[in-house]
Amino acid sequence: MPAPTAHDIAKAAKNAFQDAQLIPASERAKALHEIQLSLQASKVEILQANQEDIKAAEAEVKAGNMSETLLKRLDLNKGDKWDSMLQGILDVASLPDPTGTVSYASELDDGLELYRVACPIGVLLVIFEARPEVVVNIASLAIKSGNAAILKGGKESNRTTTLLAKSISAGLAKTAIPELYVQSIQTRAEVSSLLELDEYIDLVIPRGSNSLVKSIQNNTRIPVMGHADGLCSIFIDQEADVTKAIDYPAACNSVENLILHDSIVNTVWPSVAKALLEANVKLLCDPTSLNALKTCFSALPNMETLVTPSELSSYDVEHLNLTLSVIVLPSLRSAIQFINAHSSHHTDSIVTESDEAASIFCRGVDSAGTYVNASTRFADGFRYGFGTEVGISTGRIHARGPVGLDGLVTYKYMMKSQAPSGHIAAEFGTGKKQYKHNKLHTTTVPFLI
Repeated sequence: MPAPTAHDIAKAAKNAFQDAQLIPASERAKALHEIQLSLQASKVEILQANQEDIKAAEAEVKAGNMSETLLKRLDLNKGDKWDSMLQGILDVASLPDPTGTVSYASELDDGLELYRVACPIGVLLVIFEARPEVVVNIASLAIKSGNAAILKGGKESNRTTTLLAKSISAGLAKTAIPELYVQSIQTRAEVSSLLELDEYIDLVIPRGSNSLVKSIQNNTRIPVMGHADGLCSIFIDQEADVTKAIDYPAACNSVENLILHDSIVNTVWPSVAKALLEANVKLLCDPTSLNALKTCFSALPNMETLVTPSELSSYDVEHLNLTLSVIVLPSLRSAIQFINAHSSHHTDSIVTESDEAASIFCRGVDSAGTYVNASTRFADGFRYGFGTEVGISTGRIHARGPVGLDGLVTYKYMMKSQAPSGHIAAEFGTGKKQYKHNKLHTTTVPFLI
């Protein structure tokens, strides 16, 4: 039997989604428990395939075809990653059902009621690199939220993701949910074909490098949810606590730009820089911050190798390593303007003891996450209590920030007339009946069972 085409896969996903719409939420929760058991039963086989992927990837790294960073993300057996992956399934299963809830209800007329009700988006195409556990994370969220999913991992994890997808299907087979509700694909050619099938696929979620996300965004008519860059900033305010000012930049390896208020350049900045250099962080400094270091530390270890002048382009780069671009600005407002001009609108933080400064920063910075005295690394679905996440969205429509279950539902309007002869719109207007628009206080739709 020939392998299914991309069209076959997409059509099957849409059919599976439509067939599953009348399946109760309890069955979706049951499916997650069955998937968790199926994965646990296949642990040895999956981890063996994972080691084969890692071995092949190591050869690619030696040949210069793959980065060490990508290699490190492959290992499912590192630390508690396997157990965390399985626990994440149960965490998602225990979360409240995101579908069927009412966000707006109104009585338009006697016996005529309108409800806005959360419902699944449809078929999700999720494309990601390296991290094989993403297959399980996203499958869990898709199933719980009532969405079908087509998953494409990076070629470096093909062996692992194939077996993970097989275990997911085996778990689904023990429930009323169609086995093709979650499918996996392996090739870029399949992705290219699927990106053209907007009649079947409702949302594309890319997770990976800047080039991957931008390529997806530029080659499909299907809505895309995600972020191309994770370019984040920390601003150390003039009223920052010195200890916090030292701790946050030194501990947060997901920050690209460190912005200093000019009043702390000769006081707080040298201590911050010393902590960063001791952690082997490379500093790309503007003239003001660079001169302050030269004045304070003429013989500080690592100065010659780790401190260099920045360029204008330094502040528009997601470094993806222990590198930090530093700039000095004269005010909080100028820092906000700088962040809005240079950030990727992902997550940005201020270090300050001033409630007024914190309020201005959080309202003024146009990012999915704005923090006060907290690491930008908290921008994560698991840390937010979402169980897991499909990714982080820097868009302004629908979902923003870490995307959990709530980001995978949309809504529809439901209306019911209980009048003996029903309701027609022609009954309302000038000189006729008037709409009541009385707000109804309810979280459920009475006629849904």
